[in-house]
Amino acid sequence: MKTLFCASMICLAASLPAAAQEGGFQDELLDRLAGTWVMTGTIAGDEIVHDLVAEWVLDHQYLRFHEVARGKEPDGTPLYEAIVFIGWNEQSDQYACLWLDSTGGGGLAVPVVMGHAQRSGDSLPFLFDSGDGSLIHNTFAYSRDADTWTWAIDNESGGERAPFARVTLTRQ
Repeated sequence: MKTLFCASMICLAASLPAAAQEGGFQDELLDRLAGTWVMTGTIAGDEIVHDLVAEWVLDHQYLRFHEVARGKEPDGTPLYEAIVFIGWNEQSDQYACLWLDSTGGGGLAVPVVMGHAQRSGDSLPFLFDSGDGSLIHNTFAYSRDADTWTWAIDNESGGERAPFARVTLTRQ
């Protein structure tokens, strides 16, 4: 009887979807963002080079990336640094993104740190609402052929969008 029960449990486990067996949030697009990257391009009109490391954390529930500018302040601290978490919000059926950075934007007290996106092909068009009528559009787009990511960041105020950043992530 024990043998039959164990064999039944093994067959049942083998028939479960991979996500149920592995635990955590499974997402093939975000899996392609995991890794070590160099970010180049322009932010606020300035040429930048940043290093970025992305990895799954907290039982594969969130993809966390740590972005650090190579440029330094006079005191030796990076010109920019961010820690970002991307996960899945089942209630809204959307990706959720928590963006914390060194720009002194008030941290968690400011609504703009949380963005949401519906996947569109290999793109994640995150929208961050500041609560004062202005928006930040941050679209992450993956190129399967080149194995690179681009981010297009636009600021919107009064219905007018203005480019803020255009960067490319290349694997290190």
